[in-house]
Amino acid sequence: MSQATDVKKPSPAPQRLTSLDAYRGFIMLVLASEGLGIYQVSRKFPDNRVWVTLGYHFHHVTWLGCAFWDLIQPSFMFMVGVAMAYSYASRAARGESYASMFRHALVRSIVLVFLGVFLRSGNASQTHFTFMDVVSQIGLGYTFLFLLWGKPRWVQGAAAALVLFGYWLFFAAYPLPPADFDYKSVGVPNDWAHLSGFAAHWDKGTNPAARFDVWFLNLFPRAKPFAYDGSGYPTLNFIPSLATMIFGLMAGELLRGPRSRTAKFWILAGSGAGVMAAGELLDLTGICPIVKIIWTPSWALYSAGWALWMLAAFYAVVDLAGLRRWSYPLVVVGMNSIVMYVMASLLRGWFEKRLRIHFGKNIFDQVAAWLHLGEACVPIVEHVFVLFAMWLVCWWLYRQRLFVRI
Repeated sequence: MSQATDVKKPSPAPQRLTSLDAYRGFIMLVLASEGLGIYQVSRKFPDNRVWVTLGYHFHHVTWLGCAFWDLIQPSFMFMVGVAMAYSYASRAARGESYASMFRHALVRSIVLVFLGVFLRSGNASQTHFTFMDVVSQIGLGYTFLFLLWGKPRWVQGAAAALVLFGYWLFFAAYPLPPADFDYKSVGVPNDWAHLSGFAAHWDKGTNPAARFDVWFLNLFPRAKPFAYDGSGYPTLNFIPSLATMIFGLMAGELLRGPRSRTAKFWILAGSGAGVMAAGELLDLTGICPIVKIIWTPSWALYSAGWALWMLAAFYAVVDLAGLRRWSYPLVVVGMNSIVMYVMASLLRGWFEKRLRIHFGKNIFDQVAAWLHLGEACVPIVEHVFVLFAMWLVCWWLYRQRLFVRI
């Protein structure tokens, strides 16, 4: 007689979320395209309202506000959280221990941080130690995010709220500069539109995150001492952007959960409206301005709202409605996003030069003329050709089932 024994079987591995791959591919293609040169072209038509509007949305805002181009980085941060909900659930389903998964998260953090440093050092005479780019920022927050994986939703939400409130307090409590402060010493021009009143705590160059970098970045070997970042990006952005990743993790857990697909869509859409409204309210009441460059808590909420809406849109079309064929070009890139990011960072000029070698040095001018686009639109043609060449590399890797992951 055989005796029955209870054997704890691992949970089945979660299915891959195609809409997430499509969303990631879309954002990566937008980034790799460099906006198709639209901003550069728009500057040639300063009196054309359409071109001016397009130019605004394909370039970062100077400080306050939000353009479409500003939503690229928060989308990446958000999608890291969504992907974590699936990837570590898959590892757990294969029987991998928590300790092993923690080591993986820690190693991934380190690799991402130094990959960002490597890519930023491409044209430098020595290693350029800065940690403001999206890859390094993800790496700096990734292990902390992993510690929240699998925790109850209220714990994750409380952690995000604590991060945002603590970072707001960090800025709000930091003393304002004296009236005779030399703003040029921190890279702020004379014509800068300074924030006033309580919002001045989030002004360029005089905030605590900028001050931190003057100490922190000078701990590394440099060609000359670090005094300021020209655009105002600080290393400490990874702290509030961790909240963005937590929102993504919560969204990923929702999508993995037992609710109906329709319910999941409406929760994503409603949550997006809620956090976006919260960010707007903080800005309108003067509690905290929306500034992407220093990732203010209001920006973390506002941009997470847009990320939730974009994920909801892709989820509705790809997974809910089942319309997947159109997303194939996006999925090809979304499943090899690291490859596309590295190519866009290091090999854009190489692709452009090879296209001119093999198709003629005036190929982009000729195509623009053939399409009756005019000389001003030649940069758009060039960016489209280069982007397509990089897409072909991702397509070949996809066909070979070769996926580069960290």
